[in-house]
Amino acid sequence: MTQRPLLAAALAAALAAPVVIAAAQDATPGARSNGANHSEADAEAYEARLAERERGNSLIRADRLLDVRTGRWLENVEILVQDGRIVKIEHGAPGLKMIATDTKIIDLTGMSLVPGLIDMHVHLDSDPSYGGYTGLQFSDRFWSVLQVKHAGETLDAGFTTVRNVGADAFNDVGLRQAIDEGKIRGPRVVTAAYSFGATGGHCDSTFFPPSFDSKSPYNADSPEEGRKRVRELRKYGAQVIKICATGGVFSRNTEPGQQQLAEAEMRAIVEEAHQWGLKVAAHAHGASGINAALRAGVDTIEHASLIDDAGIALAKKSDSWLSMDIYNTDYTQAEGAKNGVLEDNLRKDREIAEVQRQGFRRAHAAGVRMVYGTDAGVYPHGQNGRQFAVMVRYGMTPLQAIQSATLNASQALGRDDVGVAEVGRWADLVAVKGDPTADAALLANVPVVIKGGDVVKDAR
Repeated sequence: MTQRPLLAAALAAALAAPVVIAAAQDATPGARSNGANHSEADAEAYEARLAERERGNSLIRADRLLDVRTGRWLENVEILVQDGRIVKIEHGAPGLKMIATDTKIIDLTGMSLVPGLIDMHVHLDSDPSYGGYTGLQFSDRFWSVLQVKHAGETLDAGFTTVRNVGADAFNDVGLRQAIDEGKIRGPRVVTAAYSFGATGGHCDSTFFPPSFDSKSPYNADSPEEGRKRVRELRKYGAQVIKICATGGVFSRNTEPGQQQLAEAEMRAIVEEAHQWGLKVAAHAHGASGINAALRAGVDTIEHASLIDDAGIALAKKSDSWLSMDIYNTDYTQAEGAKNGVLEDNLRKDREIAEVQRQGFRRAHAAGVRMVYGTDAGVYPHGQNGRQFAVMVRYGMTPLQAIQSATLNASQALGRDDVGVAEVGRWADLVAVKGDPTADAALLANVPVVIKGGDVVKDAR
């Protein structure tokens, strides 16, 4: 017995129901939808569309979506999401394109979509309100609690993925687990746990006298110690390894230009991490430390403040990325002293600020690969998007700045589930009014944030 009459009747009833939405372009050419005389092709097409509908539990509609691979806008876009991931994207002529029965509609008419943003350098358990010695008034677990607030602020800023490159007491690992379990709001967190380096270096505890015996439990002073630290940190939840190749700005008794890990030590750390499938980020301000880290095979150079022409040439030839935090000085110079930051730290911050920004300009002009990293925690969390405008001011186009925080960042992470809005990836998106490829500053104040197909912020 043929099922064609039953299918035709079902199709007629469905077409009469106002809750079913179908695109005119999906109709079979030449067929007339008169409710009684449908072709077998119509019936088969309808069945296929019903199956498609059942696979999607949310449907996002917006004026356009940025394809960060090509820089083109996809107009009149619809994105079908199932279990948090994109299963279909339709775009083109105005009009509805997919059936939406039993599907949650996220209507972003009048808005432009960009893939969820990625900040490659944050410290979620740090708070810039407490500089110098002022943080000593609090319990150790004060910072563990504050990071929950910071994670929510970061997500609300449109950063749906972050790389946390240094935390105390494995705070970031616990945070990631709580977010992944759905217990608290926050971005997807790639965790480094402790960052580490040489005894007395930037990643050590440097503010206390000998009687305190205050030191990092993960200092590494030889290639073999470096290998062991990689193994220990990976064991307890590190998903990326963060080392300090040079001195720093906000440590005591170190200078940014000082190299503090030998190239042989960094090479051993990189070899060990890569053996375990982990990437390595190196805090490196000074030229000699940057160049040694690049020769050692480090995956991302953090800060790169004093990069020289040799470093730019090495970076361009390598598979490494530069992550240059060129916004945060605006905050630290304005607010640091009030927050208790010591004058010596502010001096170092002043001395490298414009040098770093000019280095950014030169490295970008030379074609060095860049990712978006802000050092959030040195400035207030949730202001991550303010760096876009600074990157444009120092030589990037708005599209290039956006790509640094989406496509480039996902590649540097080695992940194919974030950073680009395409089938199979997480449905992480931000929506703004206007065109951020013309004005990247729009991304400093994102009104709508979607993570895994769910609206987590809507401030329209």
